[in-house]
Amino acid sequence: MTEGNQTVISSFLLLGLPIPPEHQHLFYVLFLAMYLTTILGNLIIIILILLDFHLHTPMYFFLSNLSFSDLCFSSVTMPKLLQNMQSQDPSIPYAGCLTQMYFLTVFGNMESFLLVAMAYDRYVAICFPLHYTSIMSPKLCVSLVVLSWVLTTFHAMLHTLLMARLSFCENNVIPHFFCDISPLLKLSCSDKHVNELVIFIMGGLVIVIPFLLIAMSYARIVSSIFKVPSVRGIHKVFSTCGSHLSVVSLFYGTIIVLYLCPSGNNSTVKETVMAMMYTVVTPMLNPFIYSLRNRDMKGALIRVLYKKKIPFCLL
Repeated sequence: MTEGNQTVISSFLLLGLPIPPEHQHLFYVLFLAMYLTTILGNLIIIILILLDFHLHTPMYFFLSNLSFSDLCFSSVTMPKLLQNMQSQDPSIPYAGCLTQMYFLTVFGNMESFLLVAMAYDRYVAICFPLHYTSIMSPKLCVSLVVLSWVLTTFHAMLHTLLMARLSFCENNVIPHFFCDISPLLKLSCSDKHVNELVIFIMGGLVIVIPFLLIAMSYARIVSSIFKVPSVRGIHKVFSTCGSHLSVVSLFYGTIIVLYLCPSGNNSTVKETVMAMMYTVVTPMLNPFIYSLRNRDMKGALIRVLYKKKIPFCLL
């Protein structure tokens, strides 16, 4: 569609992943399995936490919200990717593209804030065990989650409105598998300095600062453990923090490179792979790293299954 001398884009074409045609079906099955694993793993965590009162603690309250965020985060991109891999028309409407970008930003930032809340919870539990219950009160936990939702919604709406004011000319091909801020900025033929400035400033608030807070929390945890060293205590802390920090590094590392350098010289393939790591791989791994290897979660699973078996046996 044209207005005056400018072409108004009504839809975009998502090129998807750089996969050879002969391997499309193999990767389709792989990504479908990863997506179903993500949905199933995170749903199990949410259901167990709801059903088992032993898990009604601050840590598992944050964890249930993280699982919900991961489930939604993956669902924003994966169904469209799977559909496009089986379709000859990989187009997405302009409004649909901005909507996908909005929800991707909401759930991506929500994960960032929840990781901070979980790190703070572990910091209080290990460094102030006697005051844990009074500090991590239900009111504080709910307030942290509500504040996270408010901040992420505002941040996502800001980026979406700034993107909506830009003009897109003839090129409507997005070399990506979802509508992301960086590829859309590259397609725009408008002045995007304001968008890039906001990405840099807001990125510092919602990405860099949370990452530093997590690092500080775990630095204090390690410091407190080494003050009263014990082999059991050190092993417990590193077994807990090591897995958490590995996911934190994976999540924040890729996001910092992608979003704090929107006009960088990263190759399209490299950007796509990094995006795949934090939108697909991390949400799939989180249930295994945070919960399914956890004794409390295993115990809750056994208790829930045992309760289901008792009525059946009585019949």
